[in-house]
Amino acid sequence: MESEIENTDLFDKKAARAFRTIAEVSAELNVSPSALRFWEKKFPAVSPVQRPGGRRYYRPEDIALLKKIEYLLRDRGYTVKGVQKLIEDGTINSAVEQQSGLPSVQTGEKSVENKAELENVIAELEEIAALLKKVI
Repeated sequence: MESEIENTDLFDKKAARAFRTIAEVSAELNVSPSALRFWEKKFPAVSPVQRPGGRRYYRPEDIALLKKIEYLLRDRGYTVKGVQKLIEDGTINSAVEQQSGLPSVQTGEKSVENKAELENVIAELEEIAALLKKVI
């Protein structure tokens, strides 16, 4: 537990372009080092630099890709093969953006439209609930 806190502190103090150890990446993504090693085998696009002793150092690009993989696997329910296909097709970025869930926090016209649509759906669901209560 203490080493995890130390790793997190060290991670925060490093420069944005600095390479990270497997322990640091593991702590940031909240996944085990063995999961990271497994993902390296399944996703060749993740290729950390390995020192002669076998110690792994992840580049910022590797970490960005691992974050996307982790999000799609854990939060969006993708399979490993599904994520592999997205990486092969070059569509992983659009899949992550498209799947990000709720409307963005931007104050643009699109988010206002999404809010209005959501309010309409909520109103319809409330009407349906009221009708169901009358029937039951």
